[in-house]
Amino acid sequence: MSPTILLCFLIGYFLLLIIISFVTSKESSDNSTFFIANRNSKWYLVAFGMIGTALSGVTFISVPGEVGAPAGNQFQYFQFVLGNAVGFIIIATVLLPLYYRMKLTSIYSYIEQRLGYYSYKTAASIFLLSRTLGSATRLYLVVIVLQRFIFDNYGVPFWLTVLISLALIWSYTFKGGLKTIIITDTLQTFFLVLSVFLTIYFICNSLNFNIPEAFETVKNSSYSKIFFWDDFLTNKFNFSKQFIGGIFVTIAMTGLDQDLMQKNLSMSTIKEAQKNMFTFTGVFVILNVFFLSVGALLYIFAAKNGVEIPLDHITSKPRTDLLFPEIALNSLGAIPAIIFMLGLTAATFATTDSALTALTTSFCVDFLGMNKAENVNAADAVKKRHTVHVAFSILMFLVIIVINILNSSSVVSLIFTIASYTYGPLLGLYSFGLFVKNRGLHDKLVPIVCILSPFLCYLLSSYSTVLLGGYVFSVELILINGLITFIGLLFISKKTDAQTRF
Repeated sequence: MSPTILLCFLIGYFLLLIIISFVTSKESSDNSTFFIANRNSKWYLVAFGMIGTALSGVTFISVPGEVGAPAGNQFQYFQFVLGNAVGFIIIATVLLPLYYRMKLTSIYSYIEQRLGYYSYKTAASIFLLSRTLGSATRLYLVVIVLQRFIFDNYGVPFWLTVLISLALIWSYTFKGGLKTIIITDTLQTFFLVLSVFLTIYFICNSLNFNIPEAFETVKNSSYSKIFFWDDFLTNKFNFSKQFIGGIFVTIAMTGLDQDLMQKNLSMSTIKEAQKNMFTFTGVFVILNVFFLSVGALLYIFAAKNGVEIPLDHITSKPRTDLLFPEIALNSLGAIPAIIFMLGLTAATFATTDSALTALTTSFCVDFLGMNKAENVNAADAVKKRHTVHVAFSILMFLVIIVINILNSSSVVSLIFTIASYTYGPLLGLYSFGLFVKNRGLHDKLVPIVCILSPFLCYLLSSYSTVLLGGYVFSVELILINGLITFIGLLFISKKTDAQTRF
């Protein structure tokens, strides 16, 4: 596939996003519009747009790629997805009512009111760190594809490809913020979903399968095993680990994450927000079935046509998350290549633009106090927001450059490894706030607890085979992280007559 043709389509795509940004922010580009879209978003637009934000380029490439990974992953990821679904239901029924009752702009304001100033700043700081690392890792995935299949042909260095990508995202989000993103994410999710289904069609056509034959072939292949019940101690794919991990990763990475919750808080009522979350959950589960099916079809196609897994540019070892772009861009023809690139770009940029907006919102509200009455209409409030927006774009650029130097593993596993360590303390903080009554917290010691917890988790995970009789941790490590934080908070609290701090 000609890199020039792909580049032209990408340029046209971003011009469309910029036009949408101009139209949606023309009437208003104040901070209320940027942070919460004036609380008048339509639930069905948010539900559809959230699909692209939650799935991202990681699901688009890494999940299909891991189906045939040497570790024998197959469809084990669906166990994690089932846990995700339970987590989304808990968010809709427990956390969203709390956020709406308190009329929050930043969800970490709850921590300030319940636990105190230092707990609040700690929670917001954890989010800034977690979301910056997670979003940079997701964007890194799509940038290496753009670099490999487009920009290498023009001699453009990797760092410039990253810079161009972030500049494009900044250009259509800096004015309208969340109001713009709700519209652009709807469009980008459409391209993502369309790309998945058309990719299945094109692969099936190339293999001379009709759709029923394709699913029967996938079902009978060596890639379709879903449930892993054996070896609870040593097998990372064991159902209990994946399912429980899926629940708590979702609660932490979605329900305690300003990014996805910010969209839910942009609706006028709690009922609309819950309707959005339930609808999104159903579509999310179904789409992941199709992503896993794409993975099986990719490996069947590769075996039949002699396509080898591309090598990592650092280790020269096979890299499974590059198999999908290799086949889509070099083996299926021009139209599938264009559709794949649009789908991949839409998936990843829908995540990154939302993250940049959420990071900007959290910093402006949680650290600059822009939601306070005396600051809402300050003359320089919008200018400060623009400065913060640029600063986070630069920070994400630097993080991606570092990830490119260090990373050689599958991006999907890297993201959930990061989440297990960084989001765990948020689970502990919110659990303490929600379920522990009549205990005052030594607020100034909270940052120490939240730093020690991931460190202890790392030690436990590193030596678990020795300490726990051969047990190997997977994504359920986030639950242990939250539990350690919770116990630490109990140690620095004392019984009182009311929910007070000391």
